[in-house]
Amino acid sequence: MDQKEGHFQIAQSAAHGGRAEISGLERRLLEGLLSVCGDPPIAFSLWTGEQIRGQNQDPPVARIVIRERSALFRMLVNPELFTGDDYSAGRVDVEGEFVACLAYIFRGLDSLPETSLKAKFLRWINRPRANTLAGSRENIHRHYDLGNEFYRLWLDRERMQYTCAYYAQPDMTIEQAQIAKLDHVARKLGVQPGDVVYEAGCGWGGLARHFAKHYGATVRAFNISEEQVRFAREAAKREGLDDRIEYVLDDYRNMTGRCDRFVSVGMLEHVGVENYPVLGEVIRGVLAPGGRGLIHSIGRNRPAPMNAWIEKRIFPGAYPATLAEMMRIFEGSRLSVLDVENLRLHYAQTLKHWRERFEQNTGRIASMYDERFVRMWRLYLGGSEASFLTGALQLFQVVFAHATDNAVPMTRHHLYRS
Repeated sequence: MDQKEGHFQIAQSAAHGGRAEISGLERRLLEGLLSVCGDPPIAFSLWTGEQIRGQNQDPPVARIVIRERSALFRMLVNPELFTGDDYSAGRVDVEGEFVACLAYIFRGLDSLPETSLKAKFLRWINRPRANTLAGSRENIHRHYDLGNEFYRLWLDRERMQYTCAYYAQPDMTIEQAQIAKLDHVARKLGVQPGDVVYEAGCGWGGLARHFAKHYGATVRAFNISEEQVRFAREAAKREGLDDRIEYVLDDYRNMTGRCDRFVSVGMLEHVGVENYPVLGEVIRGVLAPGGRGLIHSIGRNRPAPMNAWIEKRIFPGAYPATLAEMMRIFEGSRLSVLDVENLRLHYAQTLKHWRERFEQNTGRIASMYDERFVRMWRLYLGGSEASFLTGALQLFQVVFAHATDNAVPMTRHHLYRS
């Protein structure tokens, strides 16, 4: 598939299932699907050669190509799950503006009344799996242990930060914005030389190395991805920081000892709401009096499961929590929320940069895996970008401390100093 100026130009394949026209029922179902999505400027291009439009007669920003009748019926049964699978296999394609097409669809589905039968059915059929100790390890292995070389192709080069960047200036590169994110987090935590920092879910270890090198902290970082921990340990040793950083291959639930600062960037999505009180107790047990913590996580404005296809094929066990659900971490643990910031549009920009680098390396990625894998991850990155652009997903940073701590900042001035 060629990419030109952000548009996906896809050559329509030979028709499947003959050239007979679709039935009146199939036509009405497709028109109804467009109506559910708010009649966006999108057309369906069918295996018969026919084009289906909804009420919106503006020039379509994209055409969804359905190459087989069976793909149409799977789309109607469960559009989130089966359309992702059919796109990955090439039975469904997109011609035109890929992210804009997904954004229109997500905006429409997100506007479904929660009491509607369609919304209730999608919530029921797309229930997330539980995050037990054993289950969490398997879930993380399936996503993060795909191979460091794969992620190195499209994340920022030096630190491989696989979380939302912070665009303090709109023209920042992904490398600059990821460093700005680490400094933004450090300022929120008030990291000082000599501080002991505990990190839950450290990725490839970039935050720990940044805190040790630039803030003089000692960091103990927990992660259950063997690939990431191996990479992080090698990087720390190479940079001469291994005497100040301990990368622990273990679950956050097994944290012990005391820390001055607690931080978790991009792990809460994998914890499971049922485990939030446990996480709160772990934090309360390790965070010293006068300590401060920060949790950075994808979230939602109202409860809803992760997109079914992403949960099943890309991020097993993932769940983006609302702020109300996140409060279960703090309320039973006598921890007090100090500050909440939403970086939703920063994540949309981060994903745009990731997606552009991914597209520059699709040939290499296909040789490492296969074309189906490329299409899966194209859909994941583009769909995630569309979700943040439409407000279907949020990015919350929550700063907290012990409820009795009176030494907390009185203003936000410290967040924006150079």
